Amino acid sequence: MRAESAGRVPPGATTVVGNALDASTFAAAVTAADTIVHLVGTPHPSPKKAAEFRRVDLPSILASVEAARRAGAQHLVYVSVAHPAPMMHAYIEVRSAGERAITEAGLTATILRPWYVLGPGHRWPYVLVPIYALMRLIPSKRASAERLGLVTLRQMVDALVRAVEHPPAAGDIHVVEVPEIRLGSGA
Repeated sequence: MRAESAGRVPPGATTVVGNALDASTFAAAVTAADTIVHLVGTPHPSPKKAAEFRRVDLPSILASVEAARRAGAQHLVYVSVAHPAPMMHAYIEVRSAGERAITEAGLTATILRPWYVLGPGHRWPYVLVPIYALMRLIPSKRASAERLGLVTLRQMVDALVRAVEHPPAAGDIHVVEVPEIRLGSGA
């Protein structure tokens, strides 16, 4: 974490100050018993931020993979993105590269693949809910409508907690798509 964020950590949590883009600044703090939850990324992703995805998103997951690999960390949780999709190609490319790095490192991991997370400041897509409902009625569009569906912030947090509390078997990778992200919260 960045030094300026250390004051926002809840009591009882251990903080490690480092650069999320450079494994050498935090890898020594990772142990074999750890679960790493990777939440670093470009805020409000859009097609015009392709360079930022390559500058921040990709190096940060590569650094986390390296730290997890060095320590033999128990589990890595990665928030990727639903794909394939008709847009956001640069974002999908970078997140897919992160998934490949996890696989190539042989890590035990959970990969969550939301499409769009509804939450504070992210409510405009609610206008798309009726369109998603119609698409689910058309057999040729149903699978895409489910895979690229909207999830709430509560559903996403619940899915992250489930991922941490229920890691896959050692050496396995569990991919969590939108329908599974929606489970458990009732939201």
